[in-house]
Amino acid sequence: MSLSSVQSTLSTLKSCQADIGGCMDMVSDVALGIVEAQGMDNSPALKKLEEMILECSRLDREINCFVEAVDEMTAQARHDPPEAMVHLRNSVRERFTELMAEVTDADLQRHSKVIAFRESVKNYAMQVGLTPAGNEEEELDEDIAVTQSQTNFICPLTQVEMVNPVKNKKCLHYYDREAVHEMIKARHKNKKKFCCPKVGCGNTDVQVSDLELDLVMKRKIQNHMRQSGKT
Repeated sequence: MSLSSVQSTLSTLKSCQADIGGCMDMVSDVALGIVEAQGMDNSPALKKLEEMILECSRLDREINCFVEAVDEMTAQARHDPPEAMVHLRNSVRERFTELMAEVTDADLQRHSKVIAFRESVKNYAMQVGLTPAGNEEEELDEDIAVTQSQTNFICPLTQVEMVNPVKNKKCLHYYDREAVHEMIKARHKNKKKFCCPKVGCGNTDVQVSDLELDLVMKRKIQNHMRQSGKT
């Protein structure tokens, strides 16, 4: 096994890891759709989705363990004689097995997207429960609802409604994912920090790691767009 082939494998795995994260978001979105259509009544379907997202959590953890094993063993191999590279594959396999043996169910439950899945389902169920379907009296508050949506759904960077809203975990402000990622990238390229664009916010160093996709907000925006005839 050569170091170049190792790096190629890691690159492929990291791409797979990004796909796993995307699948976990899709599972969460499907769960919100079930809650929206059926409330919490369809618990078997929600339970199945939770099992799916936990399996994704395990796959994600396996990749992390493999990357960690590779990093440790290749770092060690660089200080060993060249012939030691012959045993690199077995060394990585053994270290990977050791790391995976330490993974517990609690570790899988603590995955950020598993936590987000449960919180999203719970929060969305509460919101749906507060607004029963077919309540004609809601029309009285229509103007207020539109005003609030225009305020809450507008990205401070693009000044249009967000498509993929992400929440800043530090200051709790929202931006459209693509717009804020591009802005952070551009600022960092010029060796500058990106400040939260919300007026009055004191967050002067927004990092990509601070941002998390908010599926509840995304669904609210999608519902608003349907109701306003934009889709």
